[in-house]
Amino acid sequence: MITDPRPLTNMRRPIIAGNWKMNMGPEKAFDLMDNMLEQLDAIEDVDIVICPSFVSLETFADMFDGTSLFLGAQNMFWEEQGAFTGEVSPLMLQSMCDYVILGHSERRQYFHESDQDVRRKVDAALSHDLMPIICVGENLQENEAGRTLEIIERHVTAAFEGLDQQYVNKCVIAYEPIWAIGTGKPATGEGANRVFGAIRRKVADLHGDTAAQEIRIQYGGSVNKENIAEFISQPEIDGALVGGASLKPGEFVRIVAVTSQAKRMPAPKRK
Repeated sequence: MITDPRPLTNMRRPIIAGNWKMNMGPEKAFDLMDNMLEQLDAIEDVDIVICPSFVSLETFADMFDGTSLFLGAQNMFWEEQGAFTGEVSPLMLQSMCDYVILGHSERRQYFHESDQDVRRKVDAALSHDLMPIICVGENLQENEAGRTLEIIERHVTAAFEGLDQQYVNKCVIAYEPIWAIGTGKPATGEGANRVFGAIRRKVADLHGDTAAQEIRIQYGGSVNKENIAEFISQPEIDGALVGGASLKPGEFVRIVAVTSQAKRMPAPKRK
């Protein structure tokens, strides 16, 4: 049980990730990134992760070389190779990416990914030196039925139960209430912070207080330049997984800048 999360809160380095989803081919993606790369690279104290579509990963790997930005993929299969038409393996991503988004609600909803599928992907990512951003969150019906914590605890347990202790804090958790994604109706900062506290308690149950205090948790769901300060000012919230706003250079730069101003930490060594 976490007795007091506050003393270690400021030790977690903030992280902002942009999920570009299924938008733009390599040329347009390059132009969009080129419009904000220099500004983002100049911002300190935040880990910045950009997750374009698979077809743009190689282009971005070259662009990010020599910068402070990290590259992430939007999904990944758990097998290294084989007869899995259309899938992308961790071996294919390992040489290009630092992070990979796993268990996003759109993958769970449209492609019927189960908690067990997500766990297989988490294990595969970690064994190939990729840092998973593990998405958890409840839908509107579950929220209105008062099942938020039940759903969150199920997702966290599936992803972390029995995980080797050395890997726990190589993961990032993204709490995305499904009812807030792309709707323009985000959760409140205070409400999200309470859920984050429950997430940390569940991680503590599984892996101890230190792991729970150290793991980074992002908020996702209609994040923009107007509301990022409300979220990032909360003690348990370490950053954001940004969707539509990450496709707007000025807005995304502002989100990262506000985060940097709110939470200052020294830069870690890159892998």
